[in-house]
Amino acid sequence: MKIASSSPLLAEENVEASGIYQHITKEDGNWEFLNFQARCFKKGETWTHDTHENEYAIILLSGNFSVTSDKGNWQTVNGRKDVFSGVAHSLYLPRRTKFTLTADNDLDIAIGWCETDEDHPAYFKKPEECAIELRGGDNANRQITSLLQPGFDCHRLVCVEVYTPSGNWSSFPAHKHDERILDEAGNVLEARLEETYFYKIDKPQGYAIQQVYTGDRSLDEIIRVKNNEVVLVPKGYHPVVAGHGYNVYYLNFLTGSDQSLANTDDPDHKWIYGTWKGQDPRLPMVTADMNT
Repeated sequence: MKIASSSPLLAEENVEASGIYQHITKEDGNWEFLNFQARCFKKGETWTHDTHENEYAIILLSGNFSVTSDKGNWQTVNGRKDVFSGVAHSLYLPRRTKFTLTADNDLDIAIGWCETDEDHPAYFKKPEECAIELRGGDNANRQITSLLQPGFDCHRLVCVEVYTPSGNWSSFPAHKHDERILDEAGNVLEARLEETYFYKIDKPQGYAIQQVYTGDRSLDEIIRVKNNEVVLVPKGYHPVVAGHGYNVYYLNFLTGSDQSLANTDDPDHKWIYGTWKGQDPRLPMVTADMNT
């Protein structure tokens, strides 16, 4: 991980000869579980790997791939040309899976993985299977597309992609998920989750601004994020705003105490719920029928 001088929570793009341009381990985040990687391939290049004692999710950012494995074989035929041109294909691979991925054309993928002691079935999720939700309203409106949603047949991984139109707020009102809180019946009110925000911006000079802060402000970082950069969220609240003129995409991977997105709102801003007057007409920004 190449840590930015501006913030210890910002991982800058760092292109390696292998095509890897982001690589974040659980040690980098001082976490228990979460690892993240983003990498590009030229047409015809292959990646042979073993998941060992980890569950993996491979998210198609652009291009097409084929995968052969000891758990099954899969191929994308309508991969999006970029994240603003359709919905992701997602491939979940359980632990102890040997596989080879081949780039059928120039390819960009993101990978999240974490240790597991459970066995779940491999699953190839197509764009048309992904639920789309418009969350918030007015200029805090955004699109959430579920890839590995809570309830997905895996152990710990959760993955969603979020689209925030130019100038809008996202992950707002701010929320946190850094402690496990149960109600009297044992239901999870807040899960303890580790999280990465991986960004794509629709113009090369574009940016977003993300704050990561705790209630007591012992952590309070305001981070300017560019294309292909990652913000690590170790704890606290973490709202985002898209720079005016720039549509912002971020891919969230989460792992932790529960396969859940249960969280707690910042009490200072919770009043904003219910005040919105309408939905942003620019949403949804992408749908599955846009995939080529």
